[in-house]
Amino acid sequence: MTRRLTYGTVREGPRRIIHVVRVLNDVLENHELAEIAEKMCARALSKYGKQAPVVVVIQGGSKETLRLFGEPLAVSRVRTAMFNALLSFTPIELD
Repeated sequence: MTRRLTYGTVREGPRRIIHVVRVLNDVLENHELAEIAEKMCARALSKYGKQAPVVVVIQGGSKETLRLFGEPLAVSRVRTAMFNALLSFTPIELD
């Protein structure tokens, strides 16, 4: 089964973006989630030139199973954006 990922962003300020990757059809281990976050960091670094991109990885389908991984402040901002329906996702491929 191939892993399906989607991507979204949350603006935290005029120059700060939180990159959000959501895992749709798979339950992953912590090391796999860290690998996805590293790939997204590398992609953001090559695309936007940011030295320290902030990445949050979301896993789970319902409110009871939803888990967010990343820096605590970024996780809080993403959770708030999801609650307020300010976050939209598009499919992404991370190789």
